[in-house]
Amino acid sequence: METEPNIPTDPTESKPVTSSKKIEWLDAMRGFTMILVVAYHVAQISFGENEKTSTSLPFLVLFRMPLFFFVSGFLAYRAQFQWTVPAALRLTWKKIKVQVIPTLVFLCVFLTLWRTDFWAAFLRALQSPTKGGYWFTWVLLQMFLIYYVLCLAARGRHWIIWVAWALSIGGYETTYLPRVFSYYKDDFYAFSSLIQTMRFLQFFLLGNLVRRHWARVQQLFDSPWFFPAVCTLAFVCCAEFFRWHSLRAAWVNLPRTLAMYSLLLLVVMFFRHYASWFTQQQGAGRALQFIGTRTLDIYLLHFILLPRLPQVGVWLNANRPNFCVDVVLAVVVALVVIGFCLLVSQLLRVSPFFKLYLFGRK
Repeated sequence: METEPNIPTDPTESKPVTSSKKIEWLDAMRGFTMILVVAYHVAQISFGENEKTSTSLPFLVLFRMPLFFFVSGFLAYRAQFQWTVPAALRLTWKKIKVQVIPTLVFLCVFLTLWRTDFWAAFLRALQSPTKGGYWFTWVLLQMFLIYYVLCLAARGRHWIIWVAWALSIGGYETTYLPRVFSYYKDDFYAFSSLIQTMRFLQFFLLGNLVRRHWARVQQLFDSPWFFPAVCTLAFVCCAEFFRWHSLRAAWVNLPRTLAMYSLLLLVVMFFRHYASWFTQQQGAGRALQFIGTRTLDIYLLHFILLPRLPQVGVWLNANRPNFCVDVVLAVVVALVVIGFCLLVSQLLRVSPFFKLYLFGRK
């Protein structure tokens, strides 16, 4: 069994992994997830596809963002940290500087370059739960604030995090029952993006719980029955969600939820099992880790640099279905976009001012 890793104590720090004691595959997995995020937006924005016509978008959306929030929750755990109100406030202020200021700056740059009426577009973005695409950092900030409150209340009592996770699953399920919980359509939930937080908080808390019980989770991963069981569950739930449609009413979202969890676990188990592929000594490992340590930079920049290639979407729609071609084309363009994002990031980081206030790094 793997030895206990040395996890960075500050989840806001994103430095390249250089020590073998750290979980290198975790940064590589985050880099892989970032590629999926950009590929999704390439298919959606560059190619002009949507989830009704695309063969890849509905599948990728099941686990790309859950994986990101899972990793964030995993890294947020601080085993020896003394939770006090002043300490939580210091962390909160640090998060605000890292996740709010850069997001607003790049949102404004994006709207200036890609929208004709800046102020109308800015107001529409603020009123939308997805904030013109720039919702992730704002929602992640909300998750950290919720987590800090839970940690202040828990003080070593892990069961409080378990209860919060169970409640977050209930909150997620209710967001997909609009006839019963129609108030989720109110302006407050859209303006605050709280509905996005409710949908993804469960994965942040899941990652945190996995980190808290990492030794036992690894034993579960290494058991001979767990991986086949998760594979079977993923196949059945994806088949039900995409093909069979045998469930109705309040149960219709259950297979989707189980598919999200099972696919997430499969990706985590894959990267952990093949950890030797994703070390600094391997080319693919170095590349994925570097992308993984620059996820904020890529996320903020990639909307600005996405090309407009509607003709590709027209060709894909005329030659469906082909999942492999759809994914390969989106990933290839995504890698080109990520390369330009990293180049622009490196140029901006020449300035200590930009490095601090655009990317939150000293």
